[in-house]
Amino acid sequence: MVQEELGNQRERMLDAWDAAAPGWGRQADRMQLFALPVSEWMVRRAALEPGQQVVELAAGPGDTGFMAARLVAPGGGLISSDAAAGMLAVARERAAEHGITNVEFKQLQLEWIDLPAASADAVLCRWGLMLVLDPAAALRECRRILKPGGRLALAVWDLPQSNPWATIISGALVELGHAEPPPQGGPGMFALSHPGLLEELLATAGFSDIDTEPITIVRRYPNVSEWIADTYDHASQFAAVWKDLGGEQRDRLREHLLRAAVEYVDDAGAIELPGSTLAAVALA
Repeated sequence: MVQEELGNQRERMLDAWDAAAPGWGRQADRMQLFALPVSEWMVRRAALEPGQQVVELAAGPGDTGFMAARLVAPGGGLISSDAAAGMLAVARERAAEHGITNVEFKQLQLEWIDLPAASADAVLCRWGLMLVLDPAAALRECRRILKPGGRLALAVWDLPQSNPWATIISGALVELGHAEPPPQGGPGMFALSHPGLLEELLATAGFSDIDTEPITIVRRYPNVSEWIADTYDHASQFAAVWKDLGGEQRDRLREHLLRAAVEYVDDAGAIELPGSTLAAVALA
């Protein structure tokens, strides 16, 4: 029964990501700009060279992997993967738009990566590890597919209090009675944010030379409407709530967000919301 429930939970998570994929495609350029400092750190610390083979897991729109694909050409290649078919479709479109040709697309799970052992020089995973049911198994799989001395570069979200860009909205939904508080102990945005936890998991999976670093990022919007529109496209829970709200309820939520974010709003109504991610690199 436990395995059956875990399987059902994975299916529900995949369904949610498939449903969210079109929105992620619409907002992919904005997401790329927001995430650029993290992607640049990961690709730089992966120390890529022409001729190498790179795997990106939980690739979403694929932009981190595409940066890597340029660095391993000529002779090298990228496997851009995601568990959700809808996300892979977005990545394929973006690869074509950006002229990335040394890329293969695969639908892969993090907890059992359907690739040969010791087949990758580098593995990239930006903001995926904390969302799986068994991150320890995912890290063991990453090490299995890496060649000896290969590098894993990843990012997970830092503590909730360091990420008001995300917590203000989720907190508003709870405070206004539109959502329940998130469950404790399961997969989620901040599941690996506890100090030292990521390093412990990497070491237990057999990685060495582990180095982690917090990276500050900023999400910018010209007004609260753009903030809401972006969140609608990226967050399935918010989208489901927003669809069901009437006009007065939407106005109340909009006002609540502005009050909660007042220190991040300028006189013209533009919003700059800070965040922090934990980036890590380790050797197999």
